[in-house]
Amino acid sequence: MAKRTFRTHRPLFPNTPPAHLKSPKFKWKLLPIIWLALKRTAMAIGFLVLINLFFALMVLPALLPQKSAAPSLPSEMVLFLSFDGGFFETPPPANFADPFANAGPTLKELIEGIDRATHDDRVKGIVARMYGGGFSFTQVTELRAAIKRFRESGKFAHIYSSSYGEGGGGLGRYYLASAFDEIWMQPLGMVSVNGVQAEVPYFRGLLDKLGVRPEFFKREKYKTAYESITDRSMSAENREMLGNIIDDIRLEVLERIPEDRGISREAFARYVDQGLFTAEEAVEASLITYADYGDVLLDNIAEAVTGERDPDALNLIEMDGYISVMKKRGAPIMGSGGGEKVALVYAIGPILAGDEDSFANDGIAAANEIAPAILEASDDENVKAIVLRIDSPGGSPSASESILRAVEKAQERGKPVIVSMGTTAASGGYWIAAYADQIFALPTTLTGSIGVVGGKFSFGELSENVGVNWESLGWGKNAGLFSVAEPFSQSEAQRYEAMLDNVYKNFIARVAKGRGMSEAEVKKIAGGRVWTGRRAAEVGLVDEIGGLESAFDYTAALLGKGNRHDLNVVQYPRPKTSLEQLLELIEKQAMIFPAIEVQQKLFNVFRPVVQVVERMEKPQNYSVYESLRIEQ
Repeated sequence: MAKRTFRTHRPLFPNTPPAHLKSPKFKWKLLPIIWLALKRTAMAIGFLVLINLFFALMVLPALLPQKSAAPSLPSEMVLFLSFDGGFFETPPPANFADPFANAGPTLKELIEGIDRATHDDRVKGIVARMYGGGFSFTQVTELRAAIKRFRESGKFAHIYSSSYGEGGGGLGRYYLASAFDEIWMQPLGMVSVNGVQAEVPYFRGLLDKLGVRPEFFKREKYKTAYESITDRSMSAENREMLGNIIDDIRLEVLERIPEDRGISREAFARYVDQGLFTAEEAVEASLITYADYGDVLLDNIAEAVTGERDPDALNLIEMDGYISVMKKRGAPIMGSGGGEKVALVYAIGPILAGDEDSFANDGIAAANEIAPAILEASDDENVKAIVLRIDSPGGSPSASESILRAVEKAQERGKPVIVSMGTTAASGGYWIAAYADQIFALPTTLTGSIGVVGGKFSFGELSENVGVNWESLGWGKNAGLFSVAEPFSQSEAQRYEAMLDNVYKNFIARVAKGRGMSEAEVKKIAGGRVWTGRRAAEVGLVDEIGGLESAFDYTAALLGKGNRHDLNVVQYPRPKTSLEQLLELIEKQAMIFPAIEVQQKLFNVFRPVVQVVERMEKPQNYSVYESLRIEQ
């Protein structure tokens, strides 16, 4: 036997513990395991928040205003534009995956930048690169006008893309490209100008098979917002309305593109019928200028600007960088601070009260922000007018009424309110515009839709089919008004329709008051019908055809100024700083698990679906809503 000493390891406990100290069976370890997992998850979330806070402190000096001089720009430069996935009216909210990502300039900032470059002798031209994505026709119309003003100053504007509409949406992309003096495309690219088509899926047959009963009521016959779930096929009214919209887009395209490309309308109409063009065919048809590569285009620009066929000798400045520098130097195209102000208020997205607690509601037109912003601007003695920019398909009648009331109060305080309609200002979007002193819309703006729709889904039959039995107790004859287990009773349907009648009656009254019409005159052009801006101007719902710049020019004239360049435009409410957005983002991150990049991507993919589900879940909030939106 080996001799034991104090150095010899001795276990504190015997190798075989007593029976009463043996480890419990696995089932008794389940709760500790769950508790440990929760603690580690909490630690991971806390660690993530600490990293964000540390990062915020590291970049804080860069986010705060600096007293140092603004960066300088070269004495000779070419601006670079990147078109990818459309344009923002307002900056999008920061995302979880990359809180410091640069979303690029808004549509207004982009147009202002181009206009500023038009009068900047250092800027010799613009070169643009078009990638994928769809583009709103109305937004493109405003941007095209700025590009053409730039060209009229004697400067060049060239654009390049590997294809124009290879995966669809070609007409909208080509509509934008046609504003440039030279259109370049890769030799193996293609041009798609195959016209416009409206496709609407109808789900009533599927819902009947599932046992889901949609019960929706509307005022009036052209209010087709929920037709795709209540009917099996397109109504005559919807077919007429969509046909008129497509025809107005056709007129706009045939008016603009042939003029810009130097071809006849008849020839371009034949090109639309042909649809697809190879690079060689596109050059022959004058749809593009050159079928060549992007590096050749840069070589040509470098030679024209610097005299050397070397892109490295070319000062190529990105547009968002140019805009940023010009802002820091106090030289935005509209106003430089101080003096009389014009307030700019945005109403972008579905109109709701703004107290919803859901990530899917990012980007709504929140009445509890917009109405106070209008009132705040009207209280400022230096604000002489308010421009309300609307891109909304409507939403809640009460939320729309809150914004309209703020417009009325501003007018009572002596502040004229001018409306600029973007892609859509329909239903509730028109409600908030009704009292405006002057309304501007673009030719293809979708507006009007003065009507009401609402109802609910009943899942009773579906529940029976899958073995679910609903039991209910209640108090009140109409307690089941919003129940999804059973359809409307006769009494409930009467009350719901009475509510719709009241909303529609008041909608008509407000339009009549704002547009100086009788209620009978309004009813003739209401009925839930969607009008394009072109037709809305003809029937009196819109005063003038023009974009945001036209609205500012009108405001300048109203205030005795020369043009929009003499205005000091201030956005209400004040846009959030980068630091404020970052802190909000950190607060949101503290509520989710660490795999934020994957979650953000999934949320972005399913955001439209979630928004549709929310509308279906609370249809009473969307009774003045029109979901129609056309992009090419």
